[in-house]
Formats: sequence, structure tokens, C-alpha cells
Amino acid sequence: MGQAKVAISINDTLLERLDTLVSDHVFPNRSRAIQEAVRDKLELLDRSRLARECAKLNTSSEKMLAGEGMINEPDQWPIY
Repeated sequence: MGQAKVAISINDTLLERLDTLVSDHVFPNRSRAIQEAVRDKLELLDRSRLARECAKLNTSSEKMLAGEGMINEPDQWPIY
């Protein structure tokens, strides 16, 4: 996977906090800290999107749909 250089602007307070994490060896450098922060934020957004979509589901309707394929007893299911 390739990487690209990106320039960002960051306020002084955040930069000081970031530099403290680097000096405390929480991250090896600023770049890695920012990469992990962006990755974590994107993963959080993905999870919250999934939760929002799941909340739209009608559980009783989903249960009925899931049960449709379960008409036969397990001993009558096809062998794969």
C-alpha cells in the first residue's frame, strides 16, 4: 500500500499535546500519531454508520425472513 504526504494545519495546543505523546514514546513520530488518529476516527465513523443502518431494520420482519428458509427439519436439508 502506498503512502502520500499530506500537509495539515493544527492549533498550538493540539501540537503541544501531540509532541508530548511523541516525547513520551507513545508514538515514534508525529506522522504515526496522526495516521493512527485518522484511522481510528474513520473506523469509528464506519461502526457508527453500521449501527445507524442496523437501527433502521424491522426486527420482526427480519426474523420472518430468516425463518423462511428454516421450513424443513435439519435432517431434510440438502447435503453440500
